[in-house]
Amino acid sequence: MIVSFSVANFRSFSSEETLSLVASDRLAGGHEDHAVAIPDSDAKVLRTAVLYGANGAGKSNLFKALRYLRTVALEPREKNSGTGRERFLFGGDSSEPSSFDLQFIAEGKLYRYGFKVDDHRIIEEWLVRVIGGREKPLYERTTDTDGKVIVEAPGLRQAGDKLAALATVGGPQNQSFLATIRATLDAADYGEELKGILAWLNQHLTLVAPDEVYRTLPQRLRKDHDFRKFAGAILKSASTGVDGLEVQQNEITEQEFRGRVFDKDLVANLLEQLNRNHVAATPLSEDMWVMVERADDKDRYYTFTMQAAHQHQPGKIVPLRLADESDGTRRLLNLIPALYVATNAVFFIDEIDRSMHPMLVWKFLEFFLRSHQNNRQIIVTTHESNLLDFELLRRDEIWFAEKDAGGATRLYSLADFQVRKDRDIEKGYFQGRFGAVPFLGDLDRLLAAEEAHSK
Repeated sequence: MIVSFSVANFRSFSSEETLSLVASDRLAGGHEDHAVAIPDSDAKVLRTAVLYGANGAGKSNLFKALRYLRTVALEPREKNSGTGRERFLFGGDSSEPSSFDLQFIAEGKLYRYGFKVDDHRIIEEWLVRVIGGREKPLYERTTDTDGKVIVEAPGLRQAGDKLAALATVGGPQNQSFLATIRATLDAADYGEELKGILAWLNQHLTLVAPDEVYRTLPQRLRKDHDFRKFAGAILKSASTGVDGLEVQQNEITEQEFRGRVFDKDLVANLLEQLNRNHVAATPLSEDMWVMVERADDKDRYYTFTMQAAHQHQPGKIVPLRLADESDGTRRLLNLIPALYVATNAVFFIDEIDRSMHPMLVWKFLEFFLRSHQNNRQIIVTTHESNLLDFELLRRDEIWFAEKDAGGATRLYSLADFQVRKDRDIEKGYFQGRFGAVPFLGDLDRLLAAEEAHSK
C-alpha cells in the first residue's frame, strides 16, 4: 500500500507536494474499516483516496509522476539517453533537480524509495526500511559531477556476492540502481527482501490511464475461469447488457507471430517480458491479443479474442466483439481487476469517471470498500462530484489539486477544513468553498460580449 508520495519540479509541480494516505487521528469516528495498520507504527494508512481538481490543475500529473518513478525504478535506459524527466517550466533554474519519494508497504514492511534527478543523471537514490520512525538504509546511491556512481548498500550485504559486486560497480549514471539490478542479475540473486520490493513495484502497483487496457487482463480472462465469471457478473450487474465473457484462442506459428507484430521494438519488448515472466502479450486491436508462452525452453504463439455474450431472448446467446461494446463497458472491464486481485495490490486510476455513469462510479468505490477488509488500496482522480459523500468516504480520503498564481499545482485534503459531518460537501465544492474548481467568469463575460455584438 502507498503511505505517501511526494514530488517536486515535475510537470506542473514546482516545490514539493505530498499526497499522504496516513489516516487522521481526528477522523477516527467514521469509516474505521477504511484504514489498516502501518507496520511498526501506531498510525494507519487509508485504503482509498479520491483526488479532485479543475481541468489542467495537475491531477493527472500526479499519476504521471508516480508512473515516472515506477519506470525509473524498473526500466533500464540507453547510455547517453538522459533521464527523461519533465521539469516544471514556469520558473526556477533548469538545472534544479526533480525529486520523487514514495513510502509504501510491501511484504508487511514499510519502505521509502526515491531519487533526485536532472536531465542527464540520477543525482541521488535511496531505498530504506522504516521501523518505528527510524530509517534503516538498504542502499544509498550518489552520482558525482564526473558521472561516477557510488553505491553504499549496508542493508543488502546478506543478499549475496553478486549483488555486493554489482554495488561496487554502480551502473550507468542515468539509470537507477534498482533497474541496474533487474537488468543485470537473475531474480534468485536479489535476496528475499529486494525480491519482494521489486515484485511490489512491478506486479502489485498498477497504474491505469484513461484509455489504457489493464496490462494482464487478457491472460487473466484466458486462464482464470473464476475471474472471467466474476467480470461477467459485474458487467451484467452494471446493466451493460453483457451476460458473460468468452475467450477464443488460436495457436499460430512464429512466422505468423512476427508478421502480425511487425514492429521490431514491440517484438523486442515482448521477448524481454517473456524472458522475465515466461509469458508476454500485447493488444493488436481492442479485442484481439497476440501472446507468446515459454515452457520447457520452447516458445508457443497464440492469438486470442474476447467476446461479450448477450442473451437477447431466453436460450439465444449472441456473441459480440469487444470492440462493438460501448466505451463505458470496455472501461469498466479494464477496472474490474481492482475489485478482484490479490491482497497488497494498489490501483491508481486516472479519470475513473471516463465514460462511466456517475452512479456506477459511486457503486464501484462502495463495492471496493465494503468487499475488501484487507490490504488493498485504490487511488483515483475524478470530476465526479457525487463521490463527495460522507456516507461513502472519510474527509481525509478526499483530496484536491489546484494551481497557484505561478501555475504550480498544490495538493491539500478536505481534512484541512472544518466541515460538519451533516454538511452537503458536494454543494460546498461547487460553491468554491474548498477551491479546486474552474473559474468561469471569463466565459460569462465572453457570452455577454457575444450577446451584445449580436444585437
